[in-house]
Amino acid sequence: AALLWSTILLACSCGPGPPRIDAAPLLAATYVLDDANGLGREFDGIGAVSGGGATSRLLVNYQEPYRSQILDYLFKPNFGASLHILKVEIGGDAQSTDGTEPSHMHYENDENYFRGYEWWLMKEAKKRNPQIKLIGLPWAFPGWIGRGENWPYDYPDITAYYIVSWILGAKQYHDLDIDYIGIWNERAFSSKYIKLLRYTLDKHGLEQVRIIASDRLWEPISFVMMIDSELHGVVDVIGAHYPGTKTVPNAVLTGKKLWSSEDYSTFNNDVGAGCWARILNQNYVNGNMTSTIAWNLVASYYEELPFGRCGLMTAQEPWSGHYKVESPIWITAHTTQFTQPGWSYLQVDGHLEGGGSFVALTDGLGNLTIIIETMSHNHSKCIRPPLPNFNVIPQRATFYLRGSFCMVKTLQVWHSRLDFESGNSSLFQQLHPVNVWEGRFSLDLNVDEVYTLTTLKTGRKCGCPEPPPPQPFPSDYKDDFNIRNPPFSEAPNFADQTGVFEYFVNASDPGDHVFTLRQVVVQRPITWVSDADQTISVIGNFKWVNMTVTCDIYMEKPDDGGVFIAGRVDNGGIYVRNTKGVFFWVFADGTYRVTGDLAGKKILMKGLAGVRDNAWHTLTLNIQGNSASGLLNGYPLWENVTISNPGNGWAALGTRSFELAQFDNFHVE
Repeated sequence: AALLWSTILLACSCGPGPPRIDAAPLLAATYVLDDANGLGREFDGIGAVSGGGATSRLLVNYQEPYRSQILDYLFKPNFGASLHILKVEIGGDAQSTDGTEPSHMHYENDENYFRGYEWWLMKEAKKRNPQIKLIGLPWAFPGWIGRGENWPYDYPDITAYYIVSWILGAKQYHDLDIDYIGIWNERAFSSKYIKLLRYTLDKHGLEQVRIIASDRLWEPISFVMMIDSELHGVVDVIGAHYPGTKTVPNAVLTGKKLWSSEDYSTFNNDVGAGCWARILNQNYVNGNMTSTIAWNLVASYYEELPFGRCGLMTAQEPWSGHYKVESPIWITAHTTQFTQPGWSYLQVDGHLEGGGSFVALTDGLGNLTIIIETMSHNHSKCIRPPLPNFNVIPQRATFYLRGSFCMVKTLQVWHSRLDFESGNSSLFQQLHPVNVWEGRFSLDLNVDEVYTLTTLKTGRKCGCPEPPPPQPFPSDYKDDFNIRNPPFSEAPNFADQTGVFEYFVNASDPGDHVFTLRQVVVQRPITWVSDADQTISVIGNFKWVNMTVTCDIYMEKPDDGGVFIAGRVDNGGIYVRNTKGVFFWVFADGTYRVTGDLAGKKILMKGLAGVRDNAWHTLTLNIQGNSASGLLNGYPLWENVTISNPGNGWAALGTRSFELAQFDNFHVE
């Protein structure tokens, strides 16, 4: 009790909200909140996805204190988004939307549980909220799992072993307990594999790890579970993506927990906030879903990649320290700060007479939280699926508190109003408490508002000092990769789009190239989208026009090996196969090429270079206006190649195929 009182005394309080404008009589309706006849479904929490893919890539490069501030806004309880769930990609060395994430097993005889940044992110989340639930899900798999086929289910025992290794590694090396595991993101499931996965988990003492299936649509997984009792017994949660707040009869009939295991994916302005507010309520009201998970956690990838700024907040400038706490963070707080997994929904219809929705939840110990949203159609469109038309009007809602809530006398009030006319939205403000008279209270609801009414006094809107102002990527950037014990496996700001580029220690080189960057994927992965046939990592400012790129390169593959440096690179992510730019290639057979595309089909110049494998060479690419030239080891090799398009883009480096190659002393100006 003493602790509880100290928490209440420490809680922030803010001034009253905006005054009401007198208007015509409002539509009036009454709603009853009663737990006397039992409760609704158990609430499983609100979460977000890091990965699928490389969405947190730039976050790790932020300097302190900014990196910790961003993490606090996402995970710290009663601070910002206060997320209940973190879902991460199990890296598969393949493109999974905005980049590739490295696997813990590039090769069959290889295990490394320190690659990438998802381990670090899960630990940072747990540090802030030890109760946060962790989910792992693969988008892609290393090629060896398929034995040459682009399919993970031909050898289900190998795939199960690979996934269980990741869970065991999380515990052994990072003391992380994974709570849920998925099957294959938005791709086919195999009943045989799911059953084998459960068996393999149990065999390794992981009975507590729950299985989510199938992270795609409600069907066919729900139907198959209805006719296959063994499958029904091993799947704990049916997870659907972008369900449009609706479920299907078979899913409900299974009696399983229903989740929107990926949702939102919308540009994070106020319309994105409206989308998020609407689905957080209506996924339960319309679809019985007890968890909603946003893609993605934080937009920490180059904004010109696919789905730029589709995160709950934006942190895409580690070089400046600038980040932005976007409105979806505070919409999240309306639910997350006043509920916990294990609470229960009340049995209510949840639709407001004048449009909009409400949910009510309780901890079963007398606490009550009500979340109301009145988002209008045009101000709450998510990226998918299409939203059928509906109307929302100003209204007066009267709530009657019955059952164990009849003794509630006051409710704390938190309010957000998305203002699409002036742009002056009011986000997550604490208003004066509402008095409950004779078991009832009334609220005048306007359009595009969110209210939380709660018995809890622990809500806080915390703020850090303003981060530094935005700055473009440095116009003169160097990396010599000379770092003995790097905190992460990848060099800062390089965003791998096919293949994986890692810090490497060259034990055989006592000279200038002991510490390098190495492309390490040597076999095409089991892909999620159409990865390129070449490997590529991009870096810099997409608006760059004129540039000089220099890099030392080392081909490890004889005969048909090859590497490139590039400028004005115009594409990445799921569209990486279509990437255009100015590409300067050298090959192990001693030749060079200049191409206008990553695929190497648009040849602008070619000839003999005298390069060879297993030797260091220095490439320089100079692009000025409509002309490009190239140097090899400081001497002109080709010049006056005419460039028509693209007119701007990133710098990049990469390889001709899935092959080992090294890079050093990268410099772009």
